[in-house]
Amino acid sequence: MTDQTADFDFDLPQSCIAHHPMRPKDMAKLLYIPTTGLPEDHIIRDLPSFFRKGDILVANDTKVIHAKLSAMRGAAHIGITLDRPMGDERWHVLIKNSKRLKQGDRLDFPDGKVYATIDELEVGGSGFIRFSIEGDAFDAWLRDIGKLALPPYIERPDGPTVEDEEDYHTIFSQFPGAVAAPTAGLHFTDQLLTQLDDIGVERLTLTLHVGAGTFLPVRSDNISDHHMHAEYGIITPAVATRLNQAKTEKRRIIAVGTTSLRLLESAVDENGVIHPFHKETSIFIRPGYKFKAVDMLMTNFHLPRSTLFMLVSAFGGAEKMRHAYQHAIQNGYRFYSYGDACLIEKAFM
Repeated sequence: MTDQTADFDFDLPQSCIAHHPMRPKDMAKLLYIPTTGLPEDHIIRDLPSFFRKGDILVANDTKVIHAKLSAMRGAAHIGITLDRPMGDERWHVLIKNSKRLKQGDRLDFPDGKVYATIDELEVGGSGFIRFSIEGDAFDAWLRDIGKLALPPYIERPDGPTVEDEEDYHTIFSQFPGAVAAPTAGLHFTDQLLTQLDDIGVERLTLTLHVGAGTFLPVRSDNISDHHMHAEYGIITPAVATRLNQAKTEKRRIIAVGTTSLRLLESAVDENGVIHPFHKETSIFIRPGYKFKAVDMLMTNFHLPRSTLFMLVSAFGGAEKMRHAYQHAIQNGYRFYSYGDACLIEKAFM
């Protein structure tokens, strides 16, 4: 096991970055990465061929909010990206131009009706704020005045488009709270889900509200020095019961996305029992981690030096994933949120 961030670096041509989703979405590429053997080229439409009756497909049902806000403190422009609600009427946020602020400052928004107060500032451009409205009124205001916080690698010089408002939500989305979409879920269509149902695949959902910290790179040279961002997750007792029954019956659990996998691994104990979950998790999965909840992972292609590439390296095997990513780059796969996907079998532990 390596502790060096540089060992998870690779050269990624800018031409590999997807700025728009594939249309139709089930024609996106799918790289199947088996436990043994070489990666295989497929498309999303082939996905049902890898499933069998009794498999459990677990997806994240979080819904993306309009988390990007523009505020003023006097004459200074302040950019705010909501990260996560703290449960005490405060929001944790990322702040652009935070050096212009101090505790107690008031931030005014373009509508002239709502304002926020700086409750606490953190080193590195983050902090905690309180808004002057709450509850349903706040949700309605945010939908009206906020914008999608698209990842910085998606080129939108004029901001998110009308198409992004549709494209950046998954078919599973139900509970508002995420800053970023759980992007593996973007590939699914009604037709694809019907095919899985016909096979006898059981579908379950959990909720992990993906935070703004998901965009932050690993800046430390040593992985152990990286501080993982926290995200709020929910696994209901009913879902936990169904998952544990499936595990007892030796049925496979397939996670749609790293968010689903991270929450499942946060909720499982040393004996492989998945417990109900209703709190924050900051689990950091990297090579050497022993997976106890998930058998297969469907996910998009991730950034070099990112915690997510470290996660898939832990799941599929570091050398196998490095080879798979080289194959993807050489064969024109599209990377990141709007890009193609891979289906990874868990490596022998």
